[in-house]
Amino acid sequence: MPRKHTTAITVISKISERAVSRAAALVVIHGEDLGRKFDLTEPETMIGRSSRCDIQIDQDAVSRHHAKLTNEHGRVTVEDQGSTNGTIINDEHIDAAHRLRNGDLIKIGRTIFKFIASNNIEAAYHDEIYRMTTVDGLTQVFNRRYFEDAIERELSRSRRYTRPLALVMIDIDHFKKINDGYGHLAGDAVLKDVAGVIRSRTRREDVLARYGGEEFALLLPEIDVKGATHLAEKLRKLVEKHTFTFDGETIPVTLSAGVAVVLKKSEDSQELIRRADEKLYEAKSAGRNRVAH
Repeated sequence: MPRKHTTAITVISKISERAVSRAAALVVIHGEDLGRKFDLTEPETMIGRSSRCDIQIDQDAVSRHHAKLTNEHGRVTVEDQGSTNGTIINDEHIDAAHRLRNGDLIKIGRTIFKFIASNNIEAAYHDEIYRMTTVDGLTQVFNRRYFEDAIERELSRSRRYTRPLALVMIDIDHFKKINDGYGHLAGDAVLKDVAGVIRSRTRREDVLARYGGEEFALLLPEIDVKGATHLAEKLRKLVEKHTFTFDGETIPVTLSAGVAVVLKKSEDSQELIRRADEKLYEAKSAGRNRVAH
């Protein structure tokens, strides 16, 4: 007798019933940080090249204080701040405060934003897409793809302003033994917890990414070798003292780290990564659970 196949019945919620980010927002649709969404939750939001701006665009075509957005109860206007190259809305330069409407395109320098009005479900969509393409699913820190874009961006900034830039490569010691001794689910739990410990000590401008299986990369703008080594040592001690448990068992975990800083303007990302990796290998060869710089 032929086997009968039945179709599983699922309940799908209405799109209108799903959680929606209520704030108006700007989404990068062209330029660096493609897909990133900036919620416009404050009464005023400044866009410009200055690091003090709420939305920083580090490009030579962007003025230090380029444009200002004003949000009055969901009514968002944009006004150019006397910038050199102007603010362009839907391919037209503006010379006065301009009220934004859902879907408007704002060009500042070589970056193009799309404006999303408040209570628009498209905002939630952009949040999810950006998260999926830039964040590692297990550890919830940035993925390698995001890191590779970030290191190029930060190297460019380091050269332009002659500011220090440090890279710390971090590896969990004897991770294979953790997987073999406690199981791969325990290994996943350790990875997630280690990422959480490291992330708790990073600044907003730092970039923490899962670089490989059990390896993390920590990019530290405007930090010299002394500061980066001090932070790496602090992280090493925090992980060593942290209690990692899975399924009722305590798992001893330590990490090793290698620190490198930009030494010359002509240095590229691969050279910086290579030197940090060499220091990481040095730390592991010297007995692990240590920092080399």
